[in-house]
Amino acid sequence: MVRNDALKAIGGSALTDDGSLSRIPENIGHDVPVTYVPFRNAHFLAVAVSWAEVIGAGKVYIGAVEPDSSGYPDCRPAYYEAFNEVVKTGTKEGRIEIVTPLIAMRKAEIVRLGLELGAPFDLNLVLLQREDRACGLWR
Repeated sequence: MVRNDALKAIGGSALTDDGSLSRIPENIGHDVPVTYVPFRNAHFLAVAVSWAEVIGAGKVYIGAVEPDSSGYPDCRPAYYEAFNEVVKTGTKEGRIEIVTPLIAMRKAEIVRLGLELGAPFDLNLVLLQREDRACGLWR
């Protein structure tokens, strides 16, 4: 497991700022929800791509979803197209690809597909803040 306390330290989101909205930028909450964590997926992808390069993996999968993302900028196909260019340029061989198989699906469609495939939903955790167990809510 890789710990990353940077997002909490940086703040700027209702999910990272201990109930205080004082550090959330004024423009957040209009077009982009207050739950947007600034550039969060880049942090996750940077770690995943680093690990992929070390172990020789060619693909990194992320379950980003655009239709139900409420306008999160890092849940758009264009974001992943651009990130793939960064990965191509910034890795030794430039062959690692970020894959977003769920990007165009709604969350309800994803759950139906998971049920059809027998996905182990009991292993799914929604940990938006540092907690030991899931909050019990689908996000």
